[in-house]
Amino acid sequence: MMNPLEVLKDVFIPFMDGEKKPLHVGEVMNLWFYLTGVQQSLIGDQISYNIVQDKELKDKLNDVINNVHKPMITELEEFLKKEGIPQPNSTPEKSVGDYRNIPDGAKMTDEEIANFLAYNLVVGINAAVRGLTESVRTDVGYMFAKYQMMKVTFSLTLKTLMEEKGWIKIPPYYNNDKY
Repeated sequence: MMNPLEVLKDVFIPFMDGEKKPLHVGEVMNLWFYLTGVQQSLIGDQISYNIVQDKELKDKLNDVINNVHKPMITELEEFLKKEGIPQPNSTPEKSVGDYRNIPDGAKMTDEEIANFLAYNLVVGINAAVRGLTESVRTDVGYMFAKYQMMKVTFSLTLKTLMEEKGWIKIPPYYNNDKY
């Protein structure tokens, strides 16, 4: 099976050699805000992990935490540090807890958690597209393209789970015959 991230890398690599120009303010802003968004998404994922009851959704949260958001955060922090860009302040990661200690009215349901995760993924995909289209430096464009693909790939598997569980929110069907 073809790995989309490897194909993407093969496309960008030839353009990443040579001297790099300084980051422009738009690239810095997009990188900085993307890091902030991913850090906040990670916190939401960790809180959700602590209260979710469905085993498959818990596995999905573990996957997005460890294979999507944490690697992005590490790469973005290292990149910004290397470029001399101050890091956004972030709150500490959440430790693993026990959902049974939280009253029902104070926690989201599994369906709400799945839809919250799906919404945050859409926001992250859109932000990555913006960062990609507004970047001039190829290495920055590559990072945003990679983040978009990581979130899209994860989203496809989440969508399947949400459909199986009956959690996916579907807009009303359009019927043009009524007009």
